[in-house]
Amino acid sequence: MGAAFKGEYSHSIDAKGRLIIPAKFRELLGEQFVVTKGFDGCLFVFSNDEWEVFEGKIQKLPMDNPGARALSRFFISGACDAEVDKQGRINIPTNLLEYAKIEKEAVIAGVGNRAEIWSKEEWEKACSFDDINEIAAKMSEYGLSI
Repeated sequence: MGAAFKGEYSHSIDAKGRLIIPAKFRELLGEQFVVTKGFDGCLFVFSNDEWEVFEGKIQKLPMDNPGARALSRFFISGACDAEVDKQGRINIPTNLLEYAKIEKEAVIAGVGNRAEIWSKEEWEKACSFDDINEIAAKMSEYGLSI
């Protein structure tokens, strides 16, 4: 297994829809990568290699299945190629900013094989971790232990 995305960073979106990608994430992503709609109202950020694996799995789904078609539309039609400028920023299309409810403040979080981009408000709602005991119970449910 390669290097994993980890950590949490806060940055502002500028008036042109540009967001700074943390240097550690740029090292893992390379100069070009893919941003698409994600679950829970965030954006998923994949390196080109990880995107190819993910997209390949989606394209193997049976197109006679309505759920498979919906997944394909959700992830692939929502995807865009992103390129880092000299200041370490990417331009996020308006439709993706609107999907993720990102207006000014964003959180870029590493979650293993990808990064996620969240509006700061949505991140705080989704990741308040108010009930750590509930999270701990999920660990054993998924066969994880420390």
